[in-house]
Amino acid sequence: MADTAVSLDPGPGPTPPGDYDFIVVSNRLPVDRVTIDGQSDWRRSPGGLVTALAPVMEHADGAWVGWNGASDEPLDEFDHSGMHLVPVDLSAREVELYYEGFANATLWPLYHDVIAPPEFHRTWWDAYRRVNRRFAEASANAAAEGATVWVQDYQLQLVPAMLRQLRPDLRIGFFNHIPFPPLEIYAQLPWRQQVLEGLAGADLIGFQRPGDAQNFTRCVRRFLGAQSRQGIFTITDEDGAERQVEARAFPISIDSRHIADLAADPAVVERARQIRHELGDPTTLLLGVDRLDYTKGIPERLKAFGELLEDHRVSVEDCTLVQVASPSRERVEHYKTLRDDVESTVGRINGTYDTLEKTAIRYLHQSYPVEEMVALYLAADVLLVTALRDGMNLVAKEYVAARTRNNGVLVLSEFTGAAEQLRQALLVNTHDIDGVKNAIVRAIHMEPREAARRMRAMRKQVLEHDVKRWSTDFLSALQESR
Repeated sequence: MADTAVSLDPGPGPTPPGDYDFIVVSNRLPVDRVTIDGQSDWRRSPGGLVTALAPVMEHADGAWVGWNGASDEPLDEFDHSGMHLVPVDLSAREVELYYEGFANATLWPLYHDVIAPPEFHRTWWDAYRRVNRRFAEASANAAAEGATVWVQDYQLQLVPAMLRQLRPDLRIGFFNHIPFPPLEIYAQLPWRQQVLEGLAGADLIGFQRPGDAQNFTRCVRRFLGAQSRQGIFTITDEDGAERQVEARAFPISIDSRHIADLAADPAVVERARQIRHELGDPTTLLLGVDRLDYTKGIPERLKAFGELLEDHRVSVEDCTLVQVASPSRERVEHYKTLRDDVESTVGRINGTYDTLEKTAIRYLHQSYPVEEMVALYLAADVLLVTALRDGMNLVAKEYVAARTRNNGVLVLSEFTGAAEQLRQALLVNTHDIDGVKNAIVRAIHMEPREAARRMRAMRKQVLEHDVKRWSTDFLSALQESR
């Protein structure tokens, strides 16, 4: 049950400046631990955020602050791939309470329209506040006088205000990669005021969609009593000084040119051909690519496909669904239950409709390198994105970027941030199973000229608005924010 809110710790006084002019702060460092020839080493993470910000860091004398991904393993600062990395140490208990608890069992479901019920525990909140303080202190120690600090995502919402207490000279940005909920949902959070105060420590707060920025502004007006105009509101700091904070939408994107280049690689093209052949060369190949998360609408997608088979609107002889569901938060109970449900549904559908030669659903509970994913995008005639709530959904943009021949059809949930930019997709209400079924059938039978027209428009959007443009737009706005 909810408990009484606890105010943010005032913390220590100002921190002396460090050496780096540009600091990125995220839950994880942009590198993964790998073993090569029996030796432990680091490899740059493949994510779009790293791709967008690594060049900025190399030119701006930058440092990246984050957890190294291994609990109870203290690490010193080190350099890798042109970046200075500042590890933040977390114990196994802190990972359990701060990350698995408050971040992913309180904030994640709350911010995704309470698709699963959020849990509110004071011990989780205390750990979240304590870990956020540690990230803020590490960032303050690394930042040079007047540096720019960009804090990333919902795990670190208290860092901006804590960092401003420590280093009032800094220019601070924050980007929220997931949705921000409406006031009526956000109001459930016992520590709603403290989280808003934490975010308001930033000069600029970025969101995926205008609606998210509007939700945040409504909450600030209600729970902090701040006046706002066109997303800009006035905050009074502890010293009595007034400061303006801006909340705006900056839709994130992908390294679209890299995806397009891979899609033109003869080896990737050949792999796409092999995938279709290994699946029995179906007339239509449907594809779903998601983390195994209850926000992604995988059960609804499977239900729609199963009913299409039952209704004889598609047949296993002509149509195959490949569902990639990469592992996610497997120690959290909701995710264990979801995996059981998904695998049970796949087994039931396959048991009912498979033949000796054909499989209705090829279910893959694992992660794949980007080259294999692009081959899958090329192999698939239709991509199904049926999220119940999603800040953006970059898989949709990757599929579009990979369709260099302007073929293929995207079926896209209107509850994703991507739906606001990829309007030429077949937009669906995931809760309307009949509507999803009709969209799938329409996608399968769409005339090539119509598919090309739609895909061409979406590719133009994705190629022009890539992840580098996203980071440039945000950082430029941050520089103008004071």
